[in-house]
Amino acid sequence: MKKPVRKQLTHIDPAGRPAMVDVSAKPATAREAVATCQVRFPGEVATQLRANGLRSAKGGIVETAIIAGTMAVKRTHELIPFCHPLPIDGCRIGIEWNGERDLRIECAVRTTHRTGVEMEALTGASVAALTVYDMCKALSHRIVIGPARLLSKRGGRSDFGAA
Repeated sequence: MKKPVRKQLTHIDPAGRPAMVDVSAKPATAREAVATCQVRFPGEVATQLRANGLRSAKGGIVETAIIAGTMAVKRTHELIPFCHPLPIDGCRIGIEWNGERDLRIECAVRTTHRTGVEMEALTGASVAALTVYDMCKALSHRIVIGPARLLSKRGGRSDFGAA
């Protein structure tokens, strides 16, 4: 059964001002979210990166992006104004080629808390993609990031996406 689309934003108080959602009455439950972001390289750059084993003059691209994405997950509440600080129970970032020119970044985040980790997963995938761009920009400024999107979430009021 599909849930009806919410008719109002959650981060607005009754007077129309921005406000953090009060989650104090919610029970702590296991929650997980998975997000993805893509990095598209010009053909000649992708060829060069494949030949170099995804290494740049700055070091291992994948390894650095995984570290940056993980750090971003843990600091999402410092970047997005109304995100709650959450204990992160698990974070996994995978990066692999998806076709000839695209790197696919997937970030899965888990917590047991009163609110979900969608923003943490999206932030982790996005910052990992930005890190790939930073490490490769000397090769081209025609690298494209995106789209970033939520693949799934579970726990809380409703589930979304893949099981």
